[in-house]
Amino acid sequence: MHDKHLFEYAVIRVVPRVDREEFLNVGVILYCPQLKFLELIYTLDATRLLSFSPTLDLTEIEEHLRAFGNITRGSKEGGPIGRLDMPSRFRWLTATRSTVLQTSRVHPGFCADPPAALARLHQSFVL
Repeated sequence: MHDKHLFEYAVIRVVPRVDREEFLNVGVILYCPQLKFLELIYTLDATRLLSFSPTLDLTEIEEHLRAFGNITRGSKEGGPIGRLDMPSRFRWLTATRSTVLQTSRVHPGFCADPPAALARLHQSFVL
């Protein structure tokens, strides 16, 4: 048995003005099918986000990120998307969209401990 498992991840971004394509990374979502792991972690740095876009509605961004979390966990609060199987939820969350909350392309990696990999990616790309 392998001690490392294939995972996929995407960086969650806030894109205040989609037309300008400028963004700040706020989180990471990681999916490891072999270990049935799908989780996200995010950090909203209000000072940084508001200096980047003073008119940004942080409450709305937080609500959308909580919805992402509900979908990730497959909770009933995730609605119909939250009831999908884990691979479908990950694909839905990482689908290309033209909204204020977007994700990067999906990237692969290998890890033995998905929660630790998620924390490391969050530290590297967000904090």
